[in-house]
Parts: sequence; C-alpha cells; structure tokens
Amino acid sequence: MTGGVRWLAIAGILVMACAAPARPSEGGAAPPAASPTTPKRIVAAIQSDPPLLSYWLAPAGAGVPGLDALESLVDQGVSIADDRGALHPVLADEVPTLENGLWKLLPDGRMETTWHIRENARWHDGAPFTSADLEFTSRVQREKALDLRYNPGYDSVDSIDVKDAWTIAVSWSQPYIFADALFNLAPLPQHLLEAPYAEDKAAFTALPYWTQEYVGTGPFKVRQFVAGSHVLLEANDRYVLGRPKIDELEVRFIPDSNTIGANVLAGEVQLTLGRSLSLEQAIQIRDQWTDGRMEIALSGWIVAFPQFINPSPAIIANLEFRRALLEAIDRQQMADTLMNGQVPVAHTFVNPNSELYPTIEPQIVKYEFDPRRATEAIQALGYRKGPDGVFRDAANQEVTLEIRASAGRDLNQKSILAIADSWQRLGIPTEPATIPQQRVRDREYIQTFPAFMLYNQPNDLNSLARHRSSQTPLPSNGFVGDNNSRYQSREFDALIDRFYSTIPQRERTTVLGQIVHHMTENLNMMGMFYNAETALIANRVLNASERKADDGTQTWNAHLWDVK
Repeated sequence: MTGGVRWLAIAGILVMACAAPARPSEGGAAPPAASPTTPKRIVAAIQSDPPLLSYWLAPAGAGVPGLDALESLVDQGVSIADDRGALHPVLADEVPTLENGLWKLLPDGRMETTWHIRENARWHDGAPFTSADLEFTSRVQREKALDLRYNPGYDSVDSIDVKDAWTIAVSWSQPYIFADALFNLAPLPQHLLEAPYAEDKAAFTALPYWTQEYVGTGPFKVRQFVAGSHVLLEANDRYVLGRPKIDELEVRFIPDSNTIGANVLAGEVQLTLGRSLSLEQAIQIRDQWTDGRMEIALSGWIVAFPQFINPSPAIIANLEFRRALLEAIDRQQMADTLMNGQVPVAHTFVNPNSELYPTIEPQIVKYEFDPRRATEAIQALGYRKGPDGVFRDAANQEVTLEIRASAGRDLNQKSILAIADSWQRLGIPTEPATIPQQRVRDREYIQTFPAFMLYNQPNDLNSLARHRSSQTPLPSNGFVGDNNSRYQSREFDALIDRFYSTIPQRERTTVLGQIVHHMTENLNMMGMFYNAETALIANRVLNASERKADDGTQTWNAHLWDVK
C-alpha cells in the first residue's frame, strides 16, 4: 500500500468512526480515569505460544491452551458466562429471556431474539460499537472458506436483522436453547475489517490486526504483541463496564509447564490462565509456594463406555452386570489417589458446580462402592466363583473383560489400571489395554472395542448431542461419530431432542433431569470422577479465580481484578 493510499484509508476509518450513529441521549465516552502514580500490574502466563489473539478465528484454537482466556481480556461479546456458567450482559443491556420479552417463541415453532446495545459500548479506538458490527461478525463466522471454529447456533438461524444502530434481531427456524449466546464470541469491528475482508478473504487471517493492531471491546487493549514471548495489555479507559482496576497486564507465552512453575515460584508470574499445569504439578507448586494459592475447576469427566454392538463378552449388554461392575469400583479412592482428593466422584456428566446441579441431583441413580452387593448381583446372573476366586458361567468359562484407553494420557492409563484391579478383586479377569499409536486413526478398530473404552470427555450441555443414535459409528458411515458406546435408544434420542428444543429454563431443567436419570439408570456410560484444571494465583492478586463450571469463563470479571 502506498503512503497516499494508506493515509486515505486511515482518514476513511476516522471519518467512519466520527460518523457512526449516536443515540440522541448519548453524551460520548467518559473521560479517562486518572492513573495512580505507581501503575498496578499483574504478570500472567499461558502454556502456549499463540500465533494471534483470536480463539475462534484460529482453526487450531482449541489446541492453544489459554488462548480463549487471552482473547476474552481484549475482546468480549454481548454477554459472558461467569464462574458458574450464568450469562451476564456486557455490550448489551440485557441477556434475552422469555421473561424480559427479548426471547419470543412463535406459534409456528420458530423464535426471535433481540439485543439492545449499551449506549456507552466502544471499541478500543473509540468508535461506537453498533449492531452493524454484530451483523458483520456473523457474516465472517459463517464464511466456510475461512475454516473457522464452528458455531452450531447458525444452523438454526433464518435471518439477522439490523433494526437500528443499537438493536439487532435474529429469526430462528427452530428452537435452540443457546440462542441467547449467539453473539457471545468476540465481535469484529466492521469499520476496520470489512474492507480487507471483502478484498481478500484468503489473507484475512494474516492481517496484523490479529496481533499488534488488535482492536477489541474488552477490558484491556494491546500495547505490544511479541510472538514467542508475550503480549502487553493496558487498561481500557472506555470499557463498557468500567475501567479495570489493573493498569497493566502482561501475559507471557510459556509452552513448558515446568518453566511456568519455576516462574511462579520465583515471583515472576502471579497468575496462570487456561489449561496449564497438571493437578500433580500444581500441587507440588502449591506446597512450596507461600505467596499464593492453587484453585481448581472441574473440567470434563473420566468415563468408561460399555460396548453396545456385539460386545465381547455378551454379558456386557446385561444392565445388572454393568451395575455390579460399577459398584465394584471404589471411585472415591480413585479420585483421592489419582486426583489427590481434589475432585468428586462423577455420578453423572453434569458439573456439580453448575447452577443446574442441585435441581437435577435427585434424578441421579447413584452406585456406591459395595463389593458384597456386586458379588451377589453377579451370582444372581448364574455365575459361580471357583477355588481361584474367579467367576465362571454354567459352562465353566471365565468372564474376561478388556478395558482400553488411548496412549499418551497418563491419567487415562492410571484409571484403567485401577478399574482393572477392582474387577480382578471382584473375580472378573480384566485386561487393561493401550491403543497402539499406529492405530489411533483406525476408526473401525477404535469404535469396535470389545468391552469397555475409557475417555476423558467434555461434559458441557453442548456435548449431549454427541450421544444421539445418529452419531453412532457404524460400517455404513465409515465408523464416524461421537456416540462412543454405540448405544441406540429412541427414548434417549427423544429426551435429547426435547432438551435442545425446550426454551423455558424450568421445563428444560426438568428434561435434563430425565436425561440424567436415563443415563444413570441404564449406564450407557459409566462415570468415574471429574477431571480438573488448575490455576495458580498469587496472594496479592484479588478477585481472580479459576472458572468453576465448564461453560464458565476464567476472565469474566477481569475488570475487577486488583492487587494488594
């Protein structure tokens, strides 16, 4: 770009910013707050080296630990989920609900949702944030040529209508329970990005905007981005919820967990963001660190999937047998041993820190550790123990099980050894098996495991869709699908469909309770314990914590972080 063209472009941006519509009552951005003589500063770390500042834009975003937290510091959508998963408005006045009339159910089964943007919402460069920015963002997010992170909400969207500069409405072809979160992903500034997007989509993700020139809406703005090193952020005086209490926030890129730990102990890092140190590592740091604390968020669950198509042995298809196997496992001891007693037994997939958990807990069928009862249940199925203490059927054949797990995941390997030991003690010979590296992409081999497969699985409410019968890996679909147990049930499918189409929260939670009851009654998946993500937080850092629910956001209240 020549100097003249560059200056014309800059002038055009300034004109667009100045000409952006303003409400008649709007008095402009508040004057910057006076900074203290000594800036308040925090140094944080993420265990990765992000190539840019956009989690959803990068195709490999999910593989860059901490990138989602980093993006939230500089860019936030119309609302954000707190540490219990509840939505709070940010750029919008309110989160759409049936009660406030911003979420409407139509007689023909369709829906409408509406957002009103706050009067003082501003981009980092001072340009007003408007509904046109959301409409532009939705166009980019749906651009298949960019290979972006998939937003399933758009599958149910009929149209997006910009009513005026501060009002946007979405028409939905069918009910979608996460409609209120459609615009929660980081928005894009139309006044800066629409022209380069239209000119060259292939080069869009390579723009310097995504690093050093990032302009967002979040509590902090980019002062410096150094690839392979760090990003230096400063307080956004124009942040819609108020200027952050912290003046400077440096986020260092440290891919090695041991180096992160050393930096924490040396006092160089006061806060870890995103997935970083293992629980074992974090505990070791905690025990040596007098200047800080460790916090834990439950993240996913360790779950054993029984095989429901041609299982071997066939008795796995028997519900009473599966119940006996679960009662024979001391899952609390597993959690205490493998997770240092920091996580509870996973009686169901729902995160116990979720605000929904107290309501659905009465629907959970729980199986406490009871080897005597487990032994009696197997005997009632016609099996008898021989002199060697091993159960045999009427033909004097042993019942031998295999339980598999992927290689490279230490927690999974330790878990299958613990489960195998429990079943051996019960009198069921069990072979723990590791999937060979050369077969990790062999779908047929993976999906046709004979008895049990253990995974570390996501357990957010979005993940329910993977357990539908339609997601069953079969020869006819090349063994593609996420229904790992290959359990197929019309009743279960109907419950999942009803959950995703029930908008009123009370009724939806009732359906969730029915789903939980079905899962725990039929044991189409057998939870062991919850996994954990850790955060190390210096004592001098106030109001920062690890997220507590799977759909919560660690940085949801970053503007309230402070230092002693």
